[in-house]
Amino acid sequence: MTREVVIGGRRVGAGHPPLVIAELSGNHNQSLERALALVDAAANAGAHAVKLQTYTADTMTLDLRAGDFYIEDPQSPWRGKTLHELYRQAHTPWEWHAPIFERCRARGLIAFSTPFDASAVDFLEQLGVPAYKIASFELTDLALIQRAARTGKPLLMSTGMATLDELDDAVRAVRSVSQVGLVLLRCTSAYPATADAANLRTIPHLRELFDVPVGISDHTPGVGVATAAVALGAVLVEKHFTLRRADGGVDAEFSLEPAELASLVTETERAFRALGEVHYGPTVAERGSLRFRRSLYVTRAGKTGEPLTLENVRAIRPAGGLKPKHLASVLGRNAARDLEPGTPLAWELISPRSDEVASFENPLPGDS
Repeated sequence: MTREVVIGGRRVGAGHPPLVIAELSGNHNQSLERALALVDAAANAGAHAVKLQTYTADTMTLDLRAGDFYIEDPQSPWRGKTLHELYRQAHTPWEWHAPIFERCRARGLIAFSTPFDASAVDFLEQLGVPAYKIASFELTDLALIQRAARTGKPLLMSTGMATLDELDDAVRAVRSVSQVGLVLLRCTSAYPATADAANLRTIPHLRELFDVPVGISDHTPGVGVATAAVALGAVLVEKHFTLRRADGGVDAEFSLEPAELASLVTETERAFRALGEVHYGPTVAERGSLRFRRSLYVTRAGKTGEPLTLENVRAIRPAGGLKPKHLASVLGRNAARDLEPGTPLAWELISPRSDEVASFENPLPGDS
């Protein structure tokens, strides 16, 4: 049985509504005031958690403006920047973490972060975070994964770009040092990502393969992909979040605005509730509707002994008479008494044919 994970006192697993995480990333646009406003907006939208990213430009890369350190991809939202410039613009200053986490606690939000090296883990441990997230780009950094796992805190790991061998290496790296709660996140590491690259059917496969809860870290526009992921068993949804995309910023293009985040919370919980269980027959909510099914009724007055035909018997609403499936058996028989329009047809109102035994009543016992 796939185990569940407890993050900040909240149970995350197949039997619980999905945890919705608002990823702030660089959407603070280098303003602590805006970062705190993002926390408030996430809380107002009904999100359950806020996540930061903990690094500096120097812990991520080298300050070089050539070769591999310069972004030239015409499809990248960060084209024309060096890696160092990008990370300098996007990073959350470490001195901001404490006030941001404090605001989260004040608003009832779980607050944690993605560390990008061992020094970030050490720093976040001082702040008492309840969990860690490993970014998809760091999934092959097994030393970092083990450093985070050794804290004993639950671990979320994004799987974007990862082969099965790489995923197996990462999971084994965790299990070799700790039995911490582990959640794998289906992810497409493109910014923004397209729906046709989501491959959400991977979610149940990951769950079965590694016997862990599976969520989604989603970079597609809107809430449709994330909601569909919950229908396929995702127990957690992470989306980048901003106050207004028009304000710009390194992640703005693929981030949700507050009204969209509120919709995500509503729709993912609705998708979870809709999963229910394998069920046939009327639900409690449907029982009152059974009476509006069709059934056989007398539609034209008839005398005792007159034959029942399509002229005087029809399948109509409501469901007071015999089931429509008996129409063929009823036609050609005679009325056992005078019948008025609107009379629900029952076996006792029908005479048997001459070639039938006298004990005609209800030839299909219990099936009216």
